[in-house]
This record gives sequence, C-alpha cells and structure tokens, in this order.
Amino acid sequence: MSSITSLNRAQIAKLVAQTLPDGVYVNLGIGMPTLVADYLPEDREIILHSENGILGMGRTAIDHEIDYDIINASRTPITLLEGASITEHTNSFAMMRGGHLDYSILGGFQVAVNGDLANWITDAPDAIAAIGGAMDLAVGAKNVIVMLDHTTRDGQPKLLNACTYPLTGIGVVDWVYTDLAVIEVKDNAFHVHAMVDGLSLEDLQAKTEGKLVAETPPKKILLDENQQPYYSN
Repeated sequence: MSSITSLNRAQIAKLVAQTLPDGVYVNLGIGMPTLVADYLPEDREIILHSENGILGMGRTAIDHEIDYDIINASRTPITLLEGASITEHTNSFAMMRGGHLDYSILGGFQVAVNGDLANWITDAPDAIAAIGGAMDLAVGAKNVIVMLDHTTRDGQPKLLNACTYPLTGIGVVDWVYTDLAVIEVKDNAFHVHAMVDGLSLEDLQAKTEGKLVAETPPKKILLDENQQPYYSN
C-alpha cells in the first residue's frame, strides 16, 4: 500500500457538512458529529437540533460568546442562531421520534453491511453505557449518517458483516464517513463513493470486514494547500 494520509476529525466533519442540502433539519450527536456545526456552507440554511433541547444551534462559542448554560450534546458551549428555541426534553425527543429530522449524524463503534449500528457500549470490561438519545435518533430521522474511524486503534475493522456489540438500531445507517472513505450502506454491502488519495479498493477492503462495492471508480479525497478536503474524479 502506498503512503496515504488519513483524514482527521475536522476534515471528516467538513466533508459531512458539504453533503447536507439546503433547508434540512439535522441532529448532531455526541462526539465527532458536533464538529459539523463549525463547517456548514454559508450559502445554505441548515437548522441544527441538539437532543438536550436546542433547535437553531450555531457553531462552537469562542471567547466572550461562551455561556456554560448554552451547550451542545457534547457539553461544549455553542452559539444560537437568531430565532433559535430552547425546549425541555419531552419536546426535543418528540422532534426526534416524530420523524421531523431530515438527518441524524451519529458517532459509532461498529456498522454492519445491513445498516445495523452499534454506538452505545463496547465489550470492554470497564465500558460505560451511554445510550442517551441515540436509539431515538437512529430510528426517527429520515437519513442516518455515521462518522467514525475506519478501524480500531489496534487495526480491527469497524465496518463489519455483523455487529458484535449491542445494537443501537437495526438497518438504520445510510452513509458512513470515516478517516479513509465515504461509503453508502445499501443492498447488504458497503458502496464506496470516495477514498483518500493513494488508497486502493484492495487496500480499503483489507481494513474492512464487510463486502466493498464500487460500481464506478470512487472519487479521490484530496487536501488543498490549507488542508481542506475536496473530491476529485
């Protein structure tokens, strides 16, 4: 395998942000997904929801903007857009469970070829369960995007034939964005739409347990002089 540069968390978030169309309502889950708020295209109106009761969430707060009573699901201080609303949990979860969200963007431990998602606990002896609203978000949104590293720290695949951790949702994942690739989950396979420059499909398959499919040559994910990611044919 030739030398490759995997994407960092901010670069993955930028790719996800570029994907979101104008006029959608989007929940950002705990962890990496909350970074998406900082990279939304300025020419699109995208309304962000946070399960702790915010509709109209803005980017991360800085300096004098910081108010520790206004935080996202990761407990990071954030800004509010003009006209934002703050609700208690029953209304927030009604938005999630009622099919009102166009996208739910979640972190994950494992994703299976059939779209199963495991993201609330691992099999580690000291693992702490953290289900939160993930089950509601996984089944309540029209589209589910999962952001995660392609492999574990010891190189084990996270994109599997079947999840080995307890499931968050069955058959719920539509897209996966990793540090190596952008993948659509459909027809019991991982359909590769883009890969980081220098990575071959065979290289990616070696890091993926589930079957990879590429009907057309995947796009390359390149970095410009400012280390911003973009797609190239």
